[in-house]
Amino acid sequence: MPILNRAAEMQKEVAEWRRHLHRNPELNFDLFTTSAFVADKLREFGCDEVVTGIAKTGVVGIINGRLGSGPTLGMRADMDALPIRETSGVEHTSQNAGAMHACGHDGHTSMLLGAAKYLAETRNFAGRVAVIFQPAEEGGGGGNVMVQEGMMERFGIERVYGMHNEPGLPVGQFATRTGPIMASTAEFTITVRGKGGHAAFPHQTVDPIVIMSQIVGAMQTVVSRSADPLDALVVSVTKFHAGDAYNVIPETAEIAGTVRTLRKDVAALAEKRIRTIVSRIAEAGDAVAEIDYDANYPVTFNHADETAFAVAVAREVAGEPNVEDDMPAVMGGEDFSYMLEARPGSFIFIGNGDTANLHHPAYDFNDEAIPHGISYWVRLAEKSLAA
Repeated sequence: MPILNRAAEMQKEVAEWRRHLHRNPELNFDLFTTSAFVADKLREFGCDEVVTGIAKTGVVGIINGRLGSGPTLGMRADMDALPIRETSGVEHTSQNAGAMHACGHDGHTSMLLGAAKYLAETRNFAGRVAVIFQPAEEGGGGGNVMVQEGMMERFGIERVYGMHNEPGLPVGQFATRTGPIMASTAEFTITVRGKGGHAAFPHQTVDPIVIMSQIVGAMQTVVSRSADPLDALVVSVTKFHAGDAYNVIPETAEIAGTVRTLRKDVAALAEKRIRTIVSRIAEAGDAVAEIDYDANYPVTFNHADETAFAVAVAREVAGEPNVEDDMPAVMGGEDFSYMLEARPGSFIFIGNGDTANLHHPAYDFNDEAIPHGISYWVRLAEKSLAA
């Protein structure tokens, strides 16, 4: 079946919600205006339960089907924005300086709200739908907090699904894969403490810049010489800070960066090698090194049965040629991974068309994707919870 007629009819209204959210972005867990907007809409739709305050500003709406008892299906959207100054120039541009919806979470939230409205009107399923609106996906681990606070058990959620827009994928198309679809993430900060002094007398110092430069170079061998070439692994140094003057060798140098991989054992290998490289090079240079290594989001791993089901639903909505079921894995991270560790489920990408890329200051969610996203969510619920 193509997109739902009702979903197409709702596009203008849902786009208005989306643009309202785009004008009023909020960050991390501090989504007080956003979550109030979501909760008010769910109450207006007639959801049977609307629970707020999960993971500080998360919201869960419960919709009971009219076809009898059955399991509870979880469908999740993220709500937070990014600390980026918007340059898109759109009429609905951010009104909060230094914050913008540069990843399309305004679109994700609005599409799931549209599906909630439809499902609350029709209730053409058995069991319950839990629409999950999550804070702090962009680095805060809000998905993990919701799981740790017992959301799955509290609402009896048995399976859980997520969706994210993808610039470059045409509107009306979907893409996913079984197994690892997005990478685990880790962040590191490394400080080398040497002995500062006059730049004209380097022999009287322990230069942390030279030592740290050797560390940065050696860290590149973690990918090229420590890991199997067939295993996806990224080790990127993204910050390097040291010194304040032309003629002074500083006391300290600091770097920071990220590690991404699609396997737990490769993530463990990378951490071990980085710690060894840092300690040994610092020791060889008569310096002291400190490592703050934070392994955060796990691999986003799609379960086989649930992914096959998601693909079948997407093909009903978009047509078989418009659904890729074996897309390449993405090295970005996603904290829906925590929900997929807690319950079986699947994560899918929906086309955003020819737009600026995610996390770019000129990005804007494509409202033409709205009917496709709503239709996917509705059919997912109705087919999964068929009487």
